[in-house]
Amino acid sequence: MTSQSSPLPVDPAHAPTTGRVLIVDDSVVARSVLSRMIEGTQRFRVTAALSEARAALDYLARETVDIILLDIAMPGIDGLTALPDVVTAGRGAKVLIVSSSADEGAATTLQALALGAADTLVKPGVGAFGGRFAEVLEERLARLFDLPGEPVAACPPAPAPRPANASVQLDAFQIVAIGASTGGIHALSQFFRQIPASFQLPILVTQHLPASFMTYFATQLAVLGSRPCDVATDRMRIRPGRIVIAPGDAHIKVVRTSEGAAIRLSTEWARSGCMPSVDPMFESIAEVFGARALGVVLSGMGRDGCEGAGRMVEVGAKVLVQDQASSVVWGMPGAVATAGRASAVLPPDEIGRLIGRGGSR
Repeated sequence: MTSQSSPLPVDPAHAPTTGRVLIVDDSVVARSVLSRMIEGTQRFRVTAALSEARAALDYLARETVDIILLDIAMPGIDGLTALPDVVTAGRGAKVLIVSSSADEGAATTLQALALGAADTLVKPGVGAFGGRFAEVLEERLARLFDLPGEPVAACPPAPAPRPANASVQLDAFQIVAIGASTGGIHALSQFFRQIPASFQLPILVTQHLPASFMTYFATQLAVLGSRPCDVATDRMRIRPGRIVIAPGDAHIKVVRTSEGAAIRLSTEWARSGCMPSVDPMFESIAEVFGARALGVVLSGMGRDGCEGAGRMVEVGAKVLVQDQASSVVWGMPGAVATAGRASAVLPPDEIGRLIGRGGSR
């Protein structure tokens, strides 16, 4: 039998940089252990440790936190069912799934990320909480807490900044290339829900994920996009009406062929340091399609895609980026917008609707 704890008192002596954490877990032991670990970091404090999702939603209606630790397997409303409401109620708080269910495979993890979680962490058994888990937990908390401070301006400005507004008109385009990282799966789900079945242009996606996740990711995008989705292979032909995603261990580049265009895989070093990287994808579609390429940058940490977006702008192509309010992390889209390379800054569903209308012309 579990019990629900009362919200812990707020210590006004904490510095403003102290992260506020809400724990939602039906196990009293897990709540206690996680609370001790978090308080022991000196950088984070637990504002409440609650046993069920409903109590968490009530709490978030009154209080503000920075990070929410959410279990999946809970009585009543389970974590995945509650996740969209928790994300909304959190008003910008990052949700870290901490659950033994996260060890069931990529499908569960991707479902959590698609529903709005910023990250997932496998929770060990009650007797296995130890030093290594505490270190990993602190690292994940620090990474999530530091996300709003992403140095989005570190990408050099473009020579001719483009206006970023919702009234953008898309010229005729022949291919869409999307880059995303942290928070990107949730954004992609919102984007693809707005793409009509009649949209038959090819869509390329570079999402920062481990290679082992890609088969599940392709299956998920196929369902969301209502069209076939393939994990890219070398020399794969780019065909209408299909989604192609970068494998986790290679960049995708587009090359001209006698039949149109094809994918070439590359493991060369990318300036962003990412594998796969958005930049090589953007740079190559700029070379092959010129002004008839269309780029999209969704939520993600870092600046991957900013350099490639610059090349797209140079050839007359447009780049649409996700707005800060709807992004889990505004690093990648923020870098492009700050550099003046975004033709529009919009929520992902509006980007989807805009592209869907353009593809039907």
